[in-house]
Order: sequence, then structure tokens, then C-alpha cells
Amino acid sequence: MMTVTEKAAYIKGLVDMAHFEAETDEVKLIKAMADVIEEMALSIADLEDEVAMLEELVDEIDEDLGDVEEFLLDEDDCDCDCDCDCDDDCDCGCCGDSYVEVECPACNEIICLDESILDEDTIQCPACGETLEFEFDCDCDCDDED
Repeated sequence: MMTVTEKAAYIKGLVDMAHFEAETDEVKLIKAMADVIEEMALSIADLEDEVAMLEELVDEIDEDLGDVEEFLLDEDDCDCDCDCDCDDDCDCGCCGDSYVEVECPACNEIICLDESILDEDTIQCPACGETLEFEFDCDCDCDDED
């Protein structure tokens, strides 16, 4: 199948090869129409090339946007199963950092606490305000200070 550019070139070739007997107004009109058809075909070919480039660019942008969406959704959502009230900065123990889950005895709310907070011996429950006390019994062979 011939492209538009090839068809326009074919028509232009037919007009140029035709042996018209005189340069009448009709002959001038036919030659002018063949020239316009050739220019339109070249413009269409350029537009098709630009559309193909834009399609590739849009596909790349779509992939990049998908990566950004995935990053943002993963950043906002805690994938852990600890049922704690951790926000998008969740660093509870099940997510790999040095945090501990504590259940409030008053409201049964699960709270993720940094181990450094546990050194304070008491904290207020963020859900109900109850004072939580921590006592540790160490079963290891370390000093009581550690």
C-alpha cells in the first residue's frame, strides 16, 4: 500500500510527464493542484513523525508517573501487620527498625515506641492519656546498666 507521500509523488510525476498541447488555464490549475497535494503530503508525513515521537514521550512520562505514584503510595502506607497507629513515618519493629509495639492496658491501643523512649520508664498513652510504666528483666549475661 502506498503512503500519502508516495501517492502525491505519483500524481506529480503523471502531471509532469503528461504532454499537454498548450499551457492553458486548465493545465496550470492541474499543475498547481499537484504541487499543493505534494506539500500537504509532506506536511502530513511530518505530523505523523511528530505524533509518533510524542506517543513515545507520553509513554515514558506515564511510566515515570507510575513510579512516582508507587513511591508516594508506598511512602504513605505502612505495609506492616502490626495494627498500630503509625503514620507514614512508621518505623515499628515489624518494619525493620528498633521500635517496639506496646499495648496500652487501659484502652488496648497498640503503640509503636522507639527503644530510647522505653528508657524513660513511663510515658503517656497517646490514645487515652493513661500512664504506662516499663520494667525490664534482663535474662542475658550483661551488666544491669546495659
